[in-house]
Order: sequence, then structure tokens, then C-alpha cells
Amino acid sequence: MGMLLAAAPAMQGLAQAQTMGLLEPATLLQAGQLARQAGLAAAGAAPAGARVEVTPGTLDARLRLAPCNQVEAYLPPGARTLGATRVGLRCRQPGATPWNVYLPVTVRLLAPGVVSRSALPAGTVLEAGHLELGEIDWAAEGNPGFADAAPLLGRTLARPLVAGAAPRRADIKPRLWFAAGDSVRVLARGSGFSISGDATAMSPGIEGQAARVRMESGRIVSGLPVGERRLELAL
Repeated sequence: MGMLLAAAPAMQGLAQAQTMGLLEPATLLQAGQLARQAGLAAAGAAPAGARVEVTPGTLDARLRLAPCNQVEAYLPPGARTLGATRVGLRCRQPGATPWNVYLPVTVRLLAPGVVSRSALPAGTVLEAGHLELGEIDWAAEGNPGFADAAPLLGRTLARPLVAGAAPRRADIKPRLWFAAGDSVRVLARGSGFSISGDATAMSPGIEGQAARVRMESGRIVSGLPVGERRLELAL
């Protein structure tokens, strides 16, 4: 994947943090580079050519940090690698007063993606004229966008979009692949094999949600609806 680093951290954010007199510029650069590397490692969902931008925030103005010439940047356990997150900074200089703080940062993953041409109300059935390509933040909302409009055409918006907004998967109504009582074709996949059979749906087959079906043998199983009257089981 042809990922590109942002040329430099957002200087405005750096300046804000520096004016507080809490962190040296080299420390801020170290934190930004660490956040960038983590963002790149987690950028698998974005198209080729995406670039990572890191904007550091500011520390609490009430903090008073002792001078330290050996500051280590690290990612706290469980910290997000994209979007609004934080980088840990701790003093590791022998003999210095130890301290540990968390610098808020925003990691943006910018790449071409689908956006709305104009404001669209909930319930809109999407057409090609509603959409165009623009630069979007693939890390925003923790919900990937779309690199191509084709998967969106004919789909219905679950909530409104403002002009220029990137539709996310959560903005699209899930499809109803079958209703309760419908005949369903069940495909079971395992390691190196697959089997299929017929069943009757006991619950609606909603895209992305598990559904229950009754096999011809009478056995009730749960699986994931994957298409028109089709259910897939993982073995």
C-alpha cells in the first residue's frame, strides 16, 4: 500500500503546546512520529496513497513538569491508533524527578473517498448524482468510508448527511435479505470444505445481524445473512 507520511506535524498544534512551556519541541516531534507510525500500521482499510496527519493537542496548563533531558514517548495500553487518541510521555533521566503525562493527539488518515454533493435527508435512495469524490478522513468516527460510489447506489440513508460529508457504513440502512418464514439456502464453510442445504427462516435476515433458521432435519442454527435468501455458517 502506497502510504505517505504527512510532511510535518501540524505546526499550529505544536506551537500551542510549546507556548505552554511544558514540553520541548523535540519531545513533541517524538510523540508525533510515534503516533504517525502507529497510524500507518493501522491504516489497512484506507485506499493506496493515503497520508497520515498528526495534530498534537495541549497538556493541562496546571501541570508543572520538572526539567528532563530524557523523555520517552510510548503508546498507552489500549490506546487507539487512529482518530482522537493520546501518547504517553515519561521522564527517564536518571536522578531527575520522574513524571508521566498523556499528550492528546488526533491522527487523521486522509485519502480520496465518496462524499455527498449536497445535503441529503434520511430516507434518500442514493443515486450517482448525489455523490462525488473528495478527500475524507478514513479514521473519523471509527467507521470506514467508501472509495467508490458503486456499493452505495440504490442504498437508503438511515440518517441525514450534510453537503460534503462522507457516508459511512453506519449511515446506510442494512438490507433485508429475507423475512421470517422464507425458504433460505444455507451454506456452511469450514477449513477446506463447504456444504449447503435448505432451511426455513425463523427470524428476519438483516444484513450484518445474525439470523436463526430451521434446517430440514429440524435443527435450529444461527448464521449471517449474506445475500438474497442466503445464510452462511462458519464451522
